[in-house]
Amino acid sequence: MDVEQVLAGIGSRLKAVRVERGTTLTTLAAETGISVSTLSRLESGKRKATLELLLPIARAHGSDLDELVGLTGTPDPRVHAEPREIEGRTFWPLTAAPGQPRAYKALFPPSTDEPDPRTHEGHEWMYVLSGRLRLLLGPHDVMLAPGEAVEFDTRVPHWIGNPGPHPAEALILFGRQGERVHLRTKSSVD
Repeated sequence: MDVEQVLAGIGSRLKAVRVERGTTLTTLAAETGISVSTLSRLESGKRKATLELLLPIARAHGSDLDELVGLTGTPDPRVHAEPREIEGRTFWPLTAAPGQPRAYKALFPPSTDEPDPRTHEGHEWMYVLSGRLRLLLGPHDVMLAPGEAVEFDTRVPHWIGNPGPHPAEALILFGRQGERVHLRTKSSVD
């Protein structure tokens, strides 16, 4: 839909939303501070809609601007995010909308790396899909198999690795703070 079509349909959409919610022009005027005559002219298309007029109307109806002007189509629900590789592991984002928690599918190749526990703000949940994963969490050393889930406070020093011999896959949920740099729990001496 182009801009001209959207602008031409705002008046009738404003009226439809108001009527759908069972609100009179008088009630809407009282809730928004916009005069009845201005609201009437907006709905009839005789007055151009501006943000100064649309924002209080949207607030009064408890809707967002897209709904108010008729731009709420159903977007493509598929997530088209590119995988990211971090420290040899591949992460596929499974959520596209901003906010928390964030979901990822992760591939952990077999590794012989020494555990390096780290901390960060947040809370993490992980479900093993295939393979095996080793979780060091504070004093705990846990081997996870397919179908097992863990959940923990990420301020506790933790490390996740794949003891092999095959790749492991997991679903991981965490908030934005979980995507931040992990802090090492012990200093490394070179």
